[in-house]
Amino acid sequence: MSGPERLTATEAVARLTDGTLTAEALIRACLEQARAGVGINAWAWLDPEQAIAQARAVDRAGRKGRLAGVPVGIKDVVDTADMPTKHGSPIYAGNRPFADAACVALIRAAAGIILGKTVTTEFANRHPGPTRHPHNADHTPGGSSSGSAAAVADFQVPLALGTQTGGSVIRPAAFCGVIGYKPSFGEFSRVGIKMQCHNLDTLGIICRSLEDIALLRGVLVAQQAHEVDRGSAAPRIGFCCTPAWEHADQDTHALLEHVAGVLGRAGATVHEVKLTPADILDHHRRIFEFEAARNYAYEYEVHGEKLSPALRDGLLAPGRSLPLAAYIEAIETAEAFRRNLDDVFTEVDVLLAPSAVGEAPRGLISTGDARFNAIWTLAWTPCLTLPAGNGRSGLPLGIQLIGQRFRDEALLDAAAWVEARLH
Repeated sequence: MSGPERLTATEAVARLTDGTLTAEALIRACLEQARAGVGINAWAWLDPEQAIAQARAVDRAGRKGRLAGVPVGIKDVVDTADMPTKHGSPIYAGNRPFADAACVALIRAAAGIILGKTVTTEFANRHPGPTRHPHNADHTPGGSSSGSAAAVADFQVPLALGTQTGGSVIRPAAFCGVIGYKPSFGEFSRVGIKMQCHNLDTLGIICRSLEDIALLRGVLVAQQAHEVDRGSAAPRIGFCCTPAWEHADQDTHALLEHVAGVLGRAGATVHEVKLTPADILDHHRRIFEFEAARNYAYEYEVHGEKLSPALRDGLLAPGRSLPLAAYIEAIETAEAFRRNLDDVFTEVDVLLAPSAVGEAPRGLISTGDARFNAIWTLAWTPCLTLPAGNGRSGLPLGIQLIGQRFRDEALLDAAAWVEARLH
């Protein structure tokens, strides 16, 4: 019989609320799973006594609140007043923030328990942390929300926060075989989160059910949670290969084409959608480089020797040399791209696209390719990844669904329709 650590957050809330489960019992089960999976290295900070003390306090208070004692993993670029926030960098070793980030404060107010801090790549960028893939330790779990995806996939925690500037929520979730969600840009507060790119950074959720997205999303926007409609009508689906289609592997090509066929036969209207301009990813890159180079001015100027060469020389140095005019052109192109997408969404309800190039790559020196995610980060659209089988190495593959900006709840409903037809 499976233990409480296997419950989704929504299932756990139901049991916590009806009294058939205590927060302490749930936390202890998650901690035991984390202990058993210690080689995955999902946690940058995990203090069992601290977590159990939080659970006991929630139990004493009667588990009042929408999360009712559910544990949440917090990516280690998000400030926590009672735990270190190290940003995956020796520059911030021992750093103790003065206050919680807004998202953490909202989780605590909903009786959520901060289980610990999950591993991030260096400043949520390229240089990997120690986390390994939960299904095959010889492969990357993806990044930069490495620990969050691995911990959720290994049942060490039912919910975790990630951030995405390129592909840092969707890609690791897809690699690890769980659900990842990036909301419409601007819906989730970024106060208390280390800023990398102010036009791109987005807080996201990694979990194991669509209802869990709705639950935590409601907490983070301080609104009533959306009830996912699992009886919604068949959506109009735009099959969007994106300009990066040729970079996807054969397994991904076959998966997307198969899923499009299945959904069409199940009643969805499916037609191909092409995006312009074809070089839109180049504009994402310019914005990324320009903004990161300025937002990391302190780290670059004062602690440059402690930065990885991949960050210092591969991103920040090129960003400093990028002309302002090139950055402005990229911003203007991105704005035009979003307007074009608004037109696309008059004809479709959701877009179907790859979640990643393929399975999680072998090796730990890279967290994978973000080209199938960066385009939607730039677009400011909501998107999510659903597990959809395995590749030739037996590791998970995902499909990505993209919705119209500020129509996140409609995306969740369409995703529920799609999910029911994937299996």
